Amino acid sequence: MTIFNVCPTLRDSSCRAFDRCCRFLPCLSDPARRSALFLKVALVMVHLIYAGVLFLFDGGLIEKTKREPWYTGIYLALFVITLVQYFVTSGSSPGYVLDAMRTVNESNSVFRKTATVSKQPASSKGSVVVTVEGSQLGRPLLTNNGTPWTKLVLDLYPSGTSVRSVTCSYCNAEQPPRSKHCHDCDRCVLQFDHHCVWLGTCIGMGNHCKFWWYICEETALCLWTGIQYITYLKSNISNAWWKDVIMIVLLITLSISLIFLLLLLLFHSYLILTNQTTYELVRRRRISYLRGIPERVYPFSKGVCRNLYEFCCLRSSKYRMESLPTALELEEKSRPYSCTDVVTCRCC
Repeated sequence: MTIFNVCPTLRDSSCRAFDRCCRFLPCLSDPARRSALFLKVALVMVHLIYAGVLFLFDGGLIEKTKREPWYTGIYLALFVITLVQYFVTSGSSPGYVLDAMRTVNESNSVFRKTATVSKQPASSKGSVVVTVEGSQLGRPLLTNNGTPWTKLVLDLYPSGTSVRSVTCSYCNAEQPPRSKHCHDCDRCVLQFDHHCVWLGTCIGMGNHCKFWWYICEETALCLWTGIQYITYLKSNISNAWWKDVIMIVLLITLSISLIFLLLLLLFHSYLILTNQTTYELVRRRRISYLRGIPERVYPFSKGVCRNLYEFCCLRSSKYRMESLPTALELEEKSRPYSCTDVVTCRCC
């Protein structure tokens, strides 16, 4: 009887303690945010373990640090930059459709009020609009049929496209081309690439560049750490066997991670050069506007140089959207390469 009387008391006190903890830390009340927080803590701990074991076991590295402090300084700087880039990427917005829709509608309402008060032509007033590829570039969106966002989205599709066919059944918002609803984030993402579990967020138009730089820095850090582990094993293989076992186990897991990161870096570099996303590449036959396009044709590619420029230099605009290519553009992109195209750098 005592056990049955004590257990409910312990259970109630544990629940009250957890509720108080959730009150001070709101992120613990949401299971998704709680798991994302634990993953972030686990990733930081893994980084600290790999670097800590290296400095703890390798006495030669300590001596080298005294002789050449710049070497260890650069390594530690890369270590810190990688972790900072991880948290910056995980905390950045991928570019949500609802945020873009709110920006467009609010900008249009401000423009209407300004035009009404000043009684001046609309073209003489500056207005904050979403940067868009196509006919709506830098112009206020005024329409009598639906919201400005609805007209903007429909202008990105071929004529005759119905509003219902581009409306998300979950968010009840019109999706621009290349957008998709993420069930993990429960939001529609512009230029959706994938949902990254380790980052706890989606990768889209707003943070794809940050994500690529994080993969690049993480790959460089893993490669440098692996070289340090191999250097230690070569010079200290005859010392304490238990240290060698720990270092070998860590080196094996590090090598597996390095292979995965290298493949991921190459894969996303290919996507950047061809202006594709992971979702478009994997689910190409399920996307209506990509279903009839040959696989070797990249409908949104503007050439390697232009793709790199837009990816690196125009990613500050999280709401920059692209219209679907016309039939003539697709026909031009599907045309086989000739010797003249190679000389004139058509791919660039």
